[in-house]
Amino acid sequence: MFTTKIKEILKKHFGENAEEIFTNSPLIQYINRKTRSANKGSKARGSFANFYAIYVLVEDYIANKFHEGGDYSIYEGALFNKLFQRQRELPFGDKLQNHALNNRLNAEFENLFPTIDMVPISRIAESERYWFNQKLLKVKIGRSEFDIAIPIIEIIDEYAKTKRESFERFLEKCEELQRLKPNKHDEVETFIASLLEPNVDARLFEIVSYSILKYYYHDQKIYWGYEFKLESLKEENLILYKTGRTNANDGGIDFVMKPLGRFFQVTETWDLKKYFLDIDKIQKYPITFVIKSSESIENLKRGIEENANRIYSVKAIVQKYMACIEDVINIPTLSGIFKDIVGLGYLNKVLEEIVSQSKVEFNYRDPEDDK
Repeated sequence: MFTTKIKEILKKHFGENAEEIFTNSPLIQYINRKTRSANKGSKARGSFANFYAIYVLVEDYIANKFHEGGDYSIYEGALFNKLFQRQRELPFGDKLQNHALNNRLNAEFENLFPTIDMVPISRIAESERYWFNQKLLKVKIGRSEFDIAIPIIEIIDEYAKTKRESFERFLEKCEELQRLKPNKHDEVETFIASLLEPNVDARLFEIVSYSILKYYYHDQKIYWGYEFKLESLKEENLILYKTGRTNANDGGIDFVMKPLGRFFQVTETWDLKKYFLDIDKIQKYPITFVIKSSESIENLKRGIEENANRIYSVKAIVQKYMACIEDVINIPTLSGIFKDIVGLGYLNKVLEEIVSQSKVEFNYRDPEDDK
């Protein structure tokens, strides 16, 4: 567990006080909870957005030597554009947005520690100035007070290093499988099938889902036209497009199919409001949900409808929302589709797509590319 690494860093800085600091610091406890995925491999979700919001503000705190003393309460604050630029310079941070700095970190911290009457980040929107809550960087043990700013930076650095190494092992495995001879394709199939599990990182699940569905649909054809004449009809293959980055929270739809204009949204949540928000943001246009769950499609639909009936007292509203759910694709359905396209000879194509999309998603540059 990454907890061991956190404790090693604290012990290096604080010696015999390390264990009490680990226990009594809400900030350390927050990071500890969020880093549980660090040693679980590339399948586990990373926490870079919120961590880097902490990182850039604590780094600014250290740069101005407030960890050594001085009155942080009268500091003018760090400028947003500098913080935003800095977090994008960090590993896996190329495409990070402003959500964590503006609200997401505070909201999650409050949710995890409802009895603690403080949030990590303060800001003045008009001047775009930001501060980290110094109380979270000071830990009292007996009569002594310890500043944990420098260890926080080291912990997050170590986490990023661990996750990068984990992802590189994942890519190495993929590339190793790409080199296998055709008679060893069972190993490739088993590996990809293992990525269709409820505990897989949400980003990898979305990438694998897209790669499978792309090759499932791409041989299917439709005929369409603007006139009722057979000779004027166009023949087109269905093409699935990935429309943005995973987990971007940018209000986008995950996949779009051309020429049908079919929308797909990948989700792992059981939060009913999230489903209906996705429906609302496309003006109640029909949508297919790809759900990271092994529950049956019937149970998933029933659960959504039952929750809707509990929240909305008007049945017409519930029916309107439910009618917008064009289809539901769960893990067993994806697994069945995957077996079908393996039979059609697209196994290597799916693996290539997973590698390509993963490099984009995780902001990965191969050292050979730099050369």
